Amino acid sequence: MNDVKRTPWVVGVSGASGTPYAAAVLRGLLAAGESVDLVVSRASRLTLLDETAIAFRDAHWRTDLREWLARGADGKPGTFVVDVEAVRHWGAGDLAAGPSSGSYPVKGMLIVPASTACVAGVALGLSKDLLQRAASVTLKERRKLVVAVRETPLNGQTLRHLVTLDEAGAVGLPASPAFYAGATHIQDLVDFVAGRGLDAAGVPHELYRRWEGELGGSRTD
Repeated sequence: MNDVKRTPWVVGVSGASGTPYAAAVLRGLLAAGESVDLVVSRASRLTLLDETAIAFRDAHWRTDLREWLARGADGKPGTFVVDVEAVRHWGAGDLAAGPSSGSYPVKGMLIVPASTACVAGVALGLSKDLLQRAASVTLKERRKLVVAVRETPLNGQTLRHLVTLDEAGAVGLPASPAFYAGATHIQDLVDFVAGRGLDAAGVPHELYRRWEGELGGSRTD
């Protein structure tokens, strides 16, 4: 991989439940031939440990990432085979990292899943860690920012923060799976949300069956 020509997508993973969504987005980006700069927040490491039993360690991030992306949404190991060579990891506390500067070339950023605390931090421009700082940079540079908020119900404060992000040019994308695509497995529902996130970013994929105007077209019976 030639770093001089590398223009990655930044993927931020916050502490909300929904690490399978992040894994599906990462697999989708890599399958599309994209490079990725990954930022895993401190809170998200606890969620990842709880949801997958994987401890994401800075010193062994490539091994841990490979194990994480190989798991299906049902937690089964070895479901996918993923090459992670196109991924670069930045520590969440590293505010001198590449994505903290607007002069660092990236295509845009996806935050998946995005907790309400993360949504608030980005909307208010707090930049308390690299994830929030990279998102603020993405907005100020007028690059694509997709925020896959994963919370329910949403209170008025969070809704106002989402409106602020929308007005700043971000795409607010609730992690809400649909059923018209003929889902038969939890992975199908996860892939739908991940695919909609990639749609918003303009990245091609084949993660879900698109609506074609035919009622019942997804049924096989």
